[in-house]
Amino acid sequence: MGNRVFICGVGFDRVTAKEAEDRLFAALDGQVGQLSLFTPNPEIVELACRDPELHAILNSAGLSVADGVGVIRAARILGDPLPERIPGVELGEAMLAYCAAKGKERPVWLLGGKPGVAEKAGERMKEKYPGLFVAGTADGYFDETQSPQIVGRIASSGAVLLFVCLGAPKQEKWIAAHRASLPGVRVFAALGGSLDVYSGEVKRAPAIFCRLGLEWLWRTLREPSRIRRLFTVPAFLRRVRRQKRLQKSKN
Repeated sequence: MGNRVFICGVGFDRVTAKEAEDRLFAALDGQVGQLSLFTPNPEIVELACRDPELHAILNSAGLSVADGVGVIRAARILGDPLPERIPGVELGEAMLAYCAAKGKERPVWLLGGKPGVAEKAGERMKEKYPGLFVAGTADGYFDETQSPQIVGRIASSGAVLLFVCLGAPKQEKWIAAHRASLPGVRVFAALGGSLDVYSGEVKRAPAIFCRLGLEWLWRTLREPSRIRRLFTVPAFLRRVRRQKRLQKSKN
């Protein structure tokens, strides 16, 4: 928790992808306490700046990584760079592969997406990673009155890894609200649209886009309705530059 870069008050762990994986695997093995994984991007940071509850939840993360080239750029502007961008979808898949190697000792639960997506994601991941034990799935189309039933299903399944893919800020707030009721879950991973990717409903950008940090452009070209979300980036960077000016004035 102490080795973090704070961008607009939201903390990001100064870790490489390998270091992040090692911490998650240690949690899955029960070597450390329960761990929540959050992957804030500029849009989520902007939300947190206007939502004190979300802000506090993000900073309570056991592991917070920069899933967004805008966050990496912001850290450089502040003179406190992060080692690398760490896509949440890749961390999630690394955990699935790790759990598959352990078989039924590491059950996984998938929550989120449209009806049928989580189930399809589980089936495809089991084909890709033989040995993966998916203990249960549920779509993200539920209200809070239905959460106790879902929590009960997860608790009785014995799952140690829970993917919560409800979109921000719902997924982070859901984890914060129900974490204490799920003591058997060792890692809670808030992973946005990852189940859409694992299910094959959404294709990731070509490798060249990923290497250049341009996945956002690829998704916008394929889903023009997402263009409105890009307007949060200039606001985020203005906020970052104000933070930089404040830092300079204190020195």
